[in-house]
Amino acid sequence: MDLALVQARKAAAAGEVPVGAVVVGEAGEILGQAHNAPVGLGDPTAHAEILALRRAAAKKGNYRLPGATLYVTIEPCLMCVGAMMQARVKRLVFGAADPKAGACVSLYRIPEDRRLNHRFEVTGGVREAECRELLQDFFQARRRQK
Repeated sequence: MDLALVQARKAAAAGEVPVGAVVVGEAGEILGQAHNAPVGLGDPTAHAEILALRRAAAKKGNYRLPGATLYVTIEPCLMCVGAMMQARVKRLVFGAADPKAGACVSLYRIPEDRRLNHRFEVTGGVREAECRELLQDFFQARRRQK
């Protein structure tokens, strides 16, 4: 989660919503890491999780990442959970829950839905206060600017 928080701070410095993600392989190796970049890249799919998964897949030479764990500072949205399902990640570890868009425990529970062909383990609340504070500070600063 340390590395995901570093990535989230990079996002904030770039004016992006401060979300960071890191994909770690079965042997503990870093496969990919990224921060939110939809504004900078002009790409609505450029969430931290998607970019980290893309980098991990490129490094592995395979779009499937069995055994991988994705660490992210906030609970992923539907799009990102869908990408994690397609990549066949083994585990998700996130910091703060997202009551407005979270697709793992808050609004939906996609990773445990037995109707789908893949499920993965979810651990939430890791360094939750720090992750939440980073997001809250970012949005408070934006409101003050307006």
